[in-house]
Amino acid sequence: MDNMMLLGDEAIAQGALDSGISGIYAYPGTPSTEITEYVQARADNVRSNWSTNEKTAMEAALGMSYAGKRAMVCMKHVGLNVAADAFVNSALTGVNGGLVITVADDPSMHSSQNEQDSRFYGKFAMIPVMEPSSQQEAYVMTRNAFELSEKYKVPVLLRVTTRLAHSRAGIKRSELNKQKELTLPADPKQFILLPANARVRYKGLLSMQSSFLHEAETSGFNFLLGKVGSRKGVITTGIAWNYLREAFPSGELPFHVLKIGQYPFPSGKVRELAAMSDEILVLEEGFPFIEEFLRGVLNQPVRIKGRMDGTLPADGELNPDLVAKSLGIETKPFYPVPPLVINRPPALCNGCGHIDLYNALNEAMKPYGKGKVFSDIGCYTLGALPPYESISSCVDMGASITMAKGAADAGLTPSACVIGDSTFTHSGITGLLDAVNDKSSLTVIISDNSTTGMTGGQKSAATGKIENICKGIGVDPAHIRTIIPLKKNHTENVKAIREELEYKGVSVIISQRGCIQTAARKHKS
Repeated sequence: MDNMMLLGDEAIAQGALDSGISGIYAYPGTPSTEITEYVQARADNVRSNWSTNEKTAMEAALGMSYAGKRAMVCMKHVGLNVAADAFVNSALTGVNGGLVITVADDPSMHSSQNEQDSRFYGKFAMIPVMEPSSQQEAYVMTRNAFELSEKYKVPVLLRVTTRLAHSRAGIKRSELNKQKELTLPADPKQFILLPANARVRYKGLLSMQSSFLHEAETSGFNFLLGKVGSRKGVITTGIAWNYLREAFPSGELPFHVLKIGQYPFPSGKVRELAAMSDEILVLEEGFPFIEEFLRGVLNQPVRIKGRMDGTLPADGELNPDLVAKSLGIETKPFYPVPPLVINRPPALCNGCGHIDLYNALNEAMKPYGKGKVFSDIGCYTLGALPPYESISSCVDMGASITMAKGAADAGLTPSACVIGDSTFTHSGITGLLDAVNDKSSLTVIISDNSTTGMTGGQKSAATGKIENICKGIGVDPAHIRTIIPLKKNHTENVKAIREELEYKGVSVIISQRGCIQTAARKHKS
């Protein structure tokens, strides 16, 4: 089969294609976006359009599994919060066709609100979790995950982190599987989580835990390397395995090493390592997931080192220098950036419609003072930074409307918010419906650039539909206004915003102008 040079994300996508998937479901989110884009570019016979949000993606993938087909659902770590209801319950329903949930975590928050570790979700749902340490493992694990999913009729979580998702290496492909035939579940009650049936399904999930543990204990992705004469042990996972090997260019590791790539924890191997060690250092990207486990289950008097005792930083990504220092290896001196090099924060693109919107909004808000405009996740979040400083919040997708509603309910006047078109359909519609039902006094500004701009210009589910959606929810058509954010329209845009800020009710301003970067890409193609 082919040898290919792929990103970690692309290796997962190729593994899914070679496993015979019939559908991939996702909402774009860095660092997971490239998985779906790879499938979109290479497979006409695989359903791959973007979903409105991660919850709809998870549920649709579960539906494809119900029909006997293999499906993958992809998201970034905070997207799993959105999909959590369906995700956790899918462990109880189980699957019919193989179902793999790929989640890309973002340590150091390169483009995220937090650093949460998705392995906790896998443990919480009590399903197998796989964590590759290389592009080749990402490819092979994806294939194994589908096999494991169908063997036990449960979903499998595949967890990667930013550095693996966005680094490139060679992979070797294996045999291509055909797509599965359409088949309905053998148990007609499998997907009915009424309490009486859910209790039975839960007992079944509990009964499989020993099998999941056996799979982890015997997995080739989990192995223990012993070193005669050493009383030091290291446990490593994911990308940290590469950082460990980088610290020893000769390839010889002077201590015992347990490399973990499949969960639940291979507790037998962990105890075997502990019996050989007086001290165990845990190298893991993300939260101290394994480290907490060790502190809870080991009976041996072993010293545990890692993020929790300060041997490694409690936050942020690992890197080769941090790993080397934790092992007592001298590293090259760090030279600070000289003061003449000025940090350049992210900024809106030249010619971006958000700029003209914020200039108009700032002028309209001058009589009312600062701190009365809410927002959330998207390119427009940069409106929080100089020179605009237009918005006062960024918590999660869709929170702009609901926070503005809550502030209005508290008596804040005026209360306004800015939300993007893709974020509006992702999770803003329900908040707007709450505002309409409560007759809250707020102004919702939907900055419609007709794309999902922050993640590369993917198609937005809202394009051409926003005004009708707002009308359907119940917003008074007289207070649904469209403005074009251009310098030449500044005066009339300020006037329109001020008029709606004065309105005692729900008003919507659609600021409509296409993304300049998306337009440039289309022009080049």
